[in-house]
Amino acid sequence: MNRSLQWDIFCTVIDNFGDIGVAWRLAADLASRGQRVRLWLDDASALAWMAPAGCEGVRVLPLAVPMNLLDAGMEQHPSDVMIEAFGCYIAPELIAFCARIERDKGLKPVWVNLEYLSAEPYVERCHAMPSPVQSGPAAGWIKWFFYPGFTKATGGLLREPDLAERKARFDRTAWLASRNIPWCGEMLVSLFCYEPSALAGLLTQWAQHGLAGQPVRLLVTAGRAENAVKAIFSNKFVTQPKKDPHQQLSISYLPLLPQTEYDHLLWACDLNFVRGEDSVVRALWAGKPFVWQIYPQHDDAHLAKLHAFLDWLEAPASLRAFHTIWNEGATRQTHCNGPMPSPPELADWQSCALAARSRLMGQDDLCTQLLRFVAKKPLK
Repeated sequence: MNRSLQWDIFCTVIDNFGDIGVAWRLAADLASRGQRVRLWLDDASALAWMAPAGCEGVRVLPLAVPMNLLDAGMEQHPSDVMIEAFGCYIAPELIAFCARIERDKGLKPVWVNLEYLSAEPYVERCHAMPSPVQSGPAAGWIKWFFYPGFTKATGGLLREPDLAERKARFDRTAWLASRNIPWCGEMLVSLFCYEPSALAGLLTQWAQHGLAGQPVRLLVTAGRAENAVKAIFSNKFVTQPKKDPHQQLSISYLPLLPQTEYDHLLWACDLNFVRGEDSVVRALWAGKPFVWQIYPQHDDAHLAKLHAFLDWLEAPASLRAFHTIWNEGATRQTHCNGPMPSPPELADWQSCALAARSRLMGQDDLCTQLLRFVAKKPLK
């Protein structure tokens, strides 16, 4: 596992930055463990704010047609491991190149298809299963399916080796001050969402009653969450929060945050609303109460995935009910009306989050498992 290998990770950025977010965390984690990584992206623009400092050991390359294998240094440093992130197919010319390297030098990369995260039962059945390549220059090779997951029978979750130590050193007050977030002891809630129909009702509830008997400061992430909140307050029937002694809701709009700063946001808040794959994993590591808006699919296939996750989470009844309301009517259009969720039972939600994190911390993380998996496969 300590041998330094050349990894090539391929990722197509579809939307919402979840794919590139996971791919970057994987690349950076591997590099931090002494591995050499080429990260191939068809659109790397989000890394300007997501990872502005880059990462030593990670080289970002354009996933273009045709691929520039010469400038990438493929001849001098052929791939030891190829990872297709989320079904991102590897370009035929690269497969042909790797096949030539095998003929000339007897070197063949380990080929991994990194799948999407799910708690559904099929993940344990399909994890680490082989898929023989039937045709083309790589005919006879094996592609391996690697499934992230929440149990020991899966590939685990991304977790940097020093994550717990960094969280233990985190100073919430200092971080809020560094971000110029005015905080006077209110309940802090982060909002990273699509456009849930229940959002308007929830904001109205907080404005009138606060959360757990305290005023709320809502920290809204840039992009769709910000647009959704502003769309609600542009509605003439919804009152914009004002500096009023009776107003229980204050809102701070955040800029685009680097991944490390997004982690800090989750650590700082008393309740986190997250969406998609990367942020729900980071919410689990934060160990704070959270609500997940799963990526909506028109055929409602996402709901089975959500319920499987809640089963694994051992979510209390109130958290299940809240998730049901929060994930109802999720589309790409902003809705300003919807059912108002019941006030969160934060004590129960907190216990649930801590118990889930404890179970996960007893399992190997994704990079550790991936390194072990690759070490068992012949490179020739």
